[in-house]
Amino acid sequence: MKVVCVGHSTFDTTLAMSEYPKENVKYRVEKHIECGGGPASNGAYLLAKWGMDVTMLSVVGKDYYGDKIIDDFLNIGANINYIEQKEDHQTSSSYIIANKSNGSRTIITAKSSPIRHLDQDVSTLKADLILIDGEHPETAKEVLLNNPEAISVLDAGRVNDDTKELGKLVTYLVCSKDFAEEITEMKISATDLDSLITCYEKLREFFQTNVVITLEAAGSFTKIDGNYEVIPSTKVTAVDSTGAGDIFHGAFTYFIGNGYSLRDTIHYASITGAISVTRIGSRNSIPTLNEVLEYDTNII
Repeated sequence: MKVVCVGHSTFDTTLAMSEYPKENVKYRVEKHIECGGGPASNGAYLLAKWGMDVTMLSVVGKDYYGDKIIDDFLNIGANINYIEQKEDHQTSSSYIIANKSNGSRTIITAKSSPIRHLDQDVSTLKADLILIDGEHPETAKEVLLNNPEAISVLDAGRVNDDTKELGKLVTYLVCSKDFAEEITEMKISATDLDSLITCYEKLREFFQTNVVITLEAAGSFTKIDGNYEVIPSTKVTAVDSTGAGDIFHGAFTYFIGNGYSLRDTIHYASITGAISVTRIGSRNSIPTLNEVLEYDTNII
């Protein structure tokens, strides 16, 4: 099974702290964690770590951060032939404060102007499974249209014209609660089933595809075999939520692409994301596939 991922690449620097810092105060941390990041990029990293044949499509600069991102993918066994390094492009960088006391993270990202289309010809690039995050939208659209039989997933976190268009082309729109609320212009709550159903049906009507709404700690909402369901999240004590959503989407792509039911896909993706938030950092917090599959057994 060939997997193509199209999306944003950034370089993450995570500082783990026992509390959120105050302004104009000096702090010292024991260590910092550096690794590549970005929604589809983190998903691609997980898919490669779990043994899939992954090709990553992205743009980075010809700089230290760009080299490190490429090294990340080389070390995990992904195909980097479609990661473009540009002289006039500065690799995006994210600085993350992980508050270990409550598991929250604050992210400041320095990002260059978006690039809509890769320079390389992707017309012959074949995929059985596609994961996109809305970055490089013209290339993402081309890959989707060239592979109409592929199972495709959009990690939908930001509402814009591109995600609105791409969402109509994928097999699964897996969106955040914020995305769902913004595009439907309504508020939803995990405890208000009517609001979830109304929001879900509005999204289905607009995108005409399968929809999953992630509700963070409350789980995920979707429709399975004609029944509306909240699939519960996996309860853990979080120390750093950096990349958890990206990791959820990567795991979702893996399980749905490997023939798991939608309910089981969401369940195992939730476990994957939950394990990740018990560790500091993003990519280094990704569990192995065996850890995820054995999790239910270990907690009985």
